[in-house]
Amino acid sequence: MDKFEGRISSSSFSSGDRIVVGDWISSPLGSFINIMWARPDGKRILISPSKNCADYVSTIYSFEEVIILPIDINRKDKKIEINALDLSIIFEWGISAHIPFKRPKWFISTIEYLVGNIIFGTKTHGKTKDGRKEWYMIREISMISKAYGRFKGESFGRMENNTEASRFGFSEPPKRPMSVLVNSLIDKN
Repeated sequence: MDKFEGRISSSSFSSGDRIVVGDWISSPLGSFINIMWARPDGKRILISPSKNCADYVSTIYSFEEVIILPIDINRKDKKIEINALDLSIIFEWGISAHIPFKRPKWFISTIEYLVGNIIFGTKTHGKTKDGRKEWYMIREISMISKAYGRFKGESFGRMENNTEASRFGFSEPPKRPMSVLVNSLIDKN
């Protein structure tokens, strides 16, 4: 089982751009950040810091373009600032709801799956692009209070709820802009 521990933050914008940032503190690939970007025209882009990370992520999720370049992150208590060449993203959040206990995979794939799908529009269990099983064990939920994105000097506009599918994988980002602490568990086969 591959285990990733970190934070996933996501928001849609009035421009039609949808951004998902994976800030992985611990993983089989070490610590890294990746950006999944769904453009208004539907093009899905992965921005990753190394070929190794890009190869892993693009094997389990779907993209039309993969870009490998350094990603700078500035972590604060309830804020992350990310810069990747011409792309800048800022997410801020407020009060967090903690889930202090671990749940077994059967709970994540049944009860947590149902609750997540009904309340947030997300799936906590499914199959990756290459057919492996994956579970998302949420450890903390925070609503994003401010989101900012810019590419080549052009703003993504105001933060909005997610109304259009990004189609990166089996689960969509939450309906509302959100930042969650999560453990992602992925079968190795």
